[in-house]
Order: sequence, then C-alpha cells, then structure tokens
Amino acid sequence: MDDGAIEDDDKSERPGIQSAEVAAAILRALAEGGGAMRLSALAQATGLHRGKVHRYLVSLARTGLVVQDDKAGSYAIGPLAVTVGLVGLRRLDPVRLAYDALPGLRDRLNETVVLAIWGDMGATVIALEESAQAVTLNVRVGSTLPLLTSAMGRVFAAFLPAAVTAPFLAAEREKAKAAQRAVPDAASDARLLDEIRVRRLSRIEGTLLPGLNALAVPVFDYRGKLSSVIGLVGHRDMIDMTEEGAVATELKATAAALSARLGYVDAKAGGAG
Repeated sequence: MDDGAIEDDDKSERPGIQSAEVAAAILRALAEGGGAMRLSALAQATGLHRGKVHRYLVSLARTGLVVQDDKAGSYAIGPLAVTVGLVGLRRLDPVRLAYDALPGLRDRLNETVVLAIWGDMGATVIALEESAQAVTLNVRVGSTLPLLTSAMGRVFAAFLPAAVTAPFLAAEREKAKAAQRAVPDAASDARLLDEIRVRRLSRIEGTLLPGLNALAVPVFDYRGKLSSVIGLVGHRDMIDMTEEGAVATELKATAAALSARLGYVDAKAGGAG
C-alpha cells in the first residue's frame, strides 16, 4: 500500500509539473515577444488554445508574474517575474560565462579562439584558447586590439557608443598617418560598421596578421549592450570566411547562446510581433 500511495503521489504531481511547463512557455513567449502581447498572439506563439492560455494568464496575473493592460487588452511581464529575472541576472558573471564557453568552441572548430572586453585602454584580450594547429599570434592576454584593423576591434567600434570609441579611432588614424600607412576614409568605415551591425559578424583577411584570417562576433547583455567579443583566428587557406560557413555559423550560435543566458532578447530573431 505504501508503494501505491507513492504512485498516487507521483500521479498527483504530474499535472502540477505540466502546469509549470505551460506557464513557463507562456512567460517565455511574452519575453520573446518583447514583454507584452495580446491573448491571440500568445495562443499562436505557444500553440495552445486561447481558452487555456487565458486560464493560465488569470492565475499568472494573481501571482504577479503577468499584468493585464485593460486599455490595450494585452498582457505583459509582471513585477514578480521582473524581480526573479533581476535576481538571476545579478548572480551571473558575463565574463565567466564567455570564458567557460571558449574551450568547447575551440574544440568544435579546431581553431584558436579569443575573448575580449572593453577596458580603460580599449579592446582588451582577457582569454585565449589555442588550437592544435600551429598559429603564430602577436596577441596575448592583456593585449589591446586596434579598432580599425582587427576583426574584434571592429565589433567594438560597431556596437559601442561613438563617444566611447571616437578618441581611440582618432588616435589610430593619427598613428597610421605618421607611419604613412593607408587608412580607410570615414565614409568607408561607416559602411563597414553598418554591415557588421546588420550581420553581427566581423571578418578580416590578413590585415593585422599576415597569412591569418579572423572572424569576430558580439555578445550582448540583458540591456542590449555589448558585453564581450569572441574572435577566431586561423590560417588563410584553411578557414572558411563565408557568412554561411561552419565557422561563422558556430561563432554566431555560441554568441547567441551566451547573450540569451545574459537575458538578451533578440528582436531580429523574430520575437517582437
């Protein structure tokens, strides 16, 4: 009989677990939809019947996980959900998350990968995982990267506020002119950075490191601000530089997964309807 009681307890718990999963699906749809959606849109996004979604929304509203806008007729993320989310975000270490992702990325692509953040001196390398392939780099942990001629630096130039990067870009241009090196004009730079913002991918072939190619991708936080940049370096004749290739695809997927863990909701990925 004890066993039977245990089985009955297990059965009684199953609907509760399923209910939690359904509630989570509704909250996830709200988050991916920009934080506020109508009932019909929520039903479509979750694949659930409108009546079922409505019943769950009533309970979620009672707990403060959602709120209803009577005038707009839409449902939005509630104060309790916001509080829970903020507590979770405060416990996250963005740098540690990105750092921990590097070895796996290196192994999947068998290429050297680099992590950089923005510091007082500019774009600063904070981690580097070298592949089994022999690649000679003049970049090490603590190195600062140029914004004009490195794939990772260009990501910082594309996604950080112009007021932050302008002094560094000006200094690089002056240094290049003093060394009589060719420097792209401002209009060309602007077009390049616009392309990086659209593609979320920076690619450069041999400009900074002769014989080597590099790609870089941005990682965003819950505010939509640039958190870090992940880069990959490999031999020119061995690395696929195409946007649709395995290297770029894996880099983007890794960055997107990290951004999602940091609470970033990507409107470009199709949530904002």
